[in-house]
Amino acid sequence: MKIAVCAQAEGIQAAVEMRFGRAAYFVIVDTETQEVESYANPNTGLSGGAGPQTVQFLSGLGVEAVVVGNVGPNAMAALKASGIKAYTGLVGTVEETVQRFQEGKLQPVSDSTVASHFGLGQGGGRGGGRGTGRGGGRGRFS
Repeated sequence: MKIAVCAQAEGIQAAVEMRFGRAAYFVIVDTETQEVESYANPNTGLSGGAGPQTVQFLSGLGVEAVVVGNVGPNAMAALKASGIKAYTGLVGTVEETVQRFQEGKLQPVSDSTVASHFGLGQGGGRGGGRGTGRGGGRGRFS
């Protein structure tokens, strides 16, 4: 089975990453052959839809399961639609997480672990401050 672990860098010794859709890397381990491949996530810079796009990317790589920290509702829906199983229980490194997966110590995830990210980071502030101070100070110079 090919599992993808959210990671901060490439390789089996990489530290795990709590984010899913914007994880910097995915380390994919084939649990039958122990083959390891690392991929930079092409969706980290998207302004929206990173979760579902990441699911599509991983599906194209033949991933059957992902180990995540946080996954939003749109990404979770995409995972379910694609048949990719999600698990939680990231610890330390990718290698440690894969070992826990193989020992059956990770928990299946069936719902999103965070609320929608809609609107976050899309700042539309319209500051309209108009200074009305009349500067009537009467300082003394000695």
